[in-house]
Amino acid sequence: MADQYLGFDLSTQQLKGIIVKSDLKLLHEAKVDFDADFSKYGIEKGVLTNPAEGEVFAPVAMWLEAIDLVLHRLKEQGADFSKIRGISGAGMQHGTVFWSQDAETLLGGLDGGKTLLEQLDGGAKGEKKGAFSHPFSPNWQDASTQKQCDKFDVALKDPESLAEATGSKAHHRFSGPQILRFHQKYPEAYKVTSRISLVSSFLASIFLGKVAPIDIGDVCGANLWDIKNGQWHEDLLALAAGDEGVEDLKSKLGSVPQDGGLSFGTVSPYFVQRYDFSSETQIIAFTGDNPSTILALPLRSSDAIVSLGTSTTFLMSTPQYKPDPAYHFFNHPTTPGLYMFMLCYKNGGLAREHIRDAINSQSSPTSSTSWDLFNQVATSTPVLGQADPKTDPARLGLFFPRPEIVPNVKAGTWRYLYSNHTLAAVAKPDAKSWPIPSADARAILESQFLSLRLRSQALVEKQGALPAQPRRIYLVGGGAVNPAIADLAGQVLGGADGVYKLDIGGNACALGAAYKAAWGTGRQRNETFEDFLEKSWLEEGFVERICDGYREGVWERYGDVLRGFEELEGRVIRESGEGGSGVENAGGKVEG
Repeated sequence: MADQYLGFDLSTQQLKGIIVKSDLKLLHEAKVDFDADFSKYGIEKGVLTNPAEGEVFAPVAMWLEAIDLVLHRLKEQGADFSKIRGISGAGMQHGTVFWSQDAETLLGGLDGGKTLLEQLDGGAKGEKKGAFSHPFSPNWQDASTQKQCDKFDVALKDPESLAEATGSKAHHRFSGPQILRFHQKYPEAYKVTSRISLVSSFLASIFLGKVAPIDIGDVCGANLWDIKNGQWHEDLLALAAGDEGVEDLKSKLGSVPQDGGLSFGTVSPYFVQRYDFSSETQIIAFTGDNPSTILALPLRSSDAIVSLGTSTTFLMSTPQYKPDPAYHFFNHPTTPGLYMFMLCYKNGGLAREHIRDAINSQSSPTSSTSWDLFNQVATSTPVLGQADPKTDPARLGLFFPRPEIVPNVKAGTWRYLYSNHTLAAVAKPDAKSWPIPSADARAILESQFLSLRLRSQALVEKQGALPAQPRRIYLVGGGAVNPAIADLAGQVLGGADGVYKLDIGGNACALGAAYKAAWGTGRQRNETFEDFLEKSWLEEGFVERICDGYREGVWERYGDVLRGFEELEGRVIRESGEGGSGVENAGGKVEG
């Protein structure tokens, strides 16, 4: 019997389940779309909102129904769950689920003849008894915790100190501020909460039949975990726990195993009875959606994934731990000694489209959504707009149609010329200094990639005889198919082995989870996830090399202007910065 592995992805708008064979090839795929399948919950794009308080949340009961439904759909496709050897999953990061004091009893006594909803959701029949002390889970888009974030940002002195300890400054969506607010808004519910899960460990708990531990990578999205010392941070627990005390919250959160491939035990008898799973099926630690994304391929140290969707997300595996309030560090979800570095930008595809549309509007025969003219102009414009690098100043700009979080500034466009280590604002762009919109095509791509290079330059390593830079750049998302964007990514960021397009549809998180399940159940002693995956993972099936990365001379020219680009950002922050803490509201998974 060929072994198979099941991976889940519980995101804002859907639950996806996929099954891979032992050779890691996709066998079955099914999904539940919350808006289409569960409109009865009154949701829109998977969530409910309370605009008056900035709340964005989802009904946990809906997720219970989705689990049964996605398994039913997989079975309709011919899935044989008796062949599943391991299960793992990914959950949207930062969401919290609050279990009642009856949770463990209910989870452990599920009847295979009834649905999860019937047995775990006390509200389903109007009963008080149920597995949850609160019926909703805050979503990553939630922005209700500004007051709590302010307290977290000063709990250890300042945002820099909080980032040093936990990998991030305080953010609205992070579990620590969310727990503090829940404690303050629903004190009685907090008192009768026996355990608190993240979305990932909630999903693992359902399949395990008891409350599962939180994953070593996902726990870092809480502002509660002391990354360097590998334990809960007592001072931050005290802040979130309030009058109930540190030990009470610590017992609610539980212990966090250091091994990301650990089996928590075998699948709940419920799934054996109802869906014919083998009683030997192992439950491997479920992790967050972003950590799971980097498991969708054997990502080596200094490899980077750049998601080019509506927003821009940058993920990199690195042995360096150099946190800063502008970005995030998490423990690597499988590999001790490595960290996951993450940048989130609100401005990505939308900003590029604005300039594309302006260029197209000057040429009526061209389709308004065609990238042909934009690409032609961007690639024919010289590096940094300098026809002669010795005499012409470099063009540096910021293009933010939306308020940005990296750097934290209001919406706007800023254009500067940089020469002899001096910045000069372009007050009135003209055909010579900065022709609009043509010069913006290259400038916006350079700007977006310079920001990534600026913030990742201290984390990459030397690549043989080449200077420190990424080993490979993997592009995903809508922008990954654009050859001009790929070309500029290589010119600015480098990439000793080149720039690649990662083509795994929208399955990155679920595939990463299925691969984690395969590794956790099948690894040899001390075998790393990357080594395990490379034995079976066929690069040509998922990856296409689309252009060179490092180009000698060009890469160095971009390095020469990094200081000017950093100074430009500093000026804009002083003039148009939003200020405050916890304002970041970008998140969700990498678009793949």
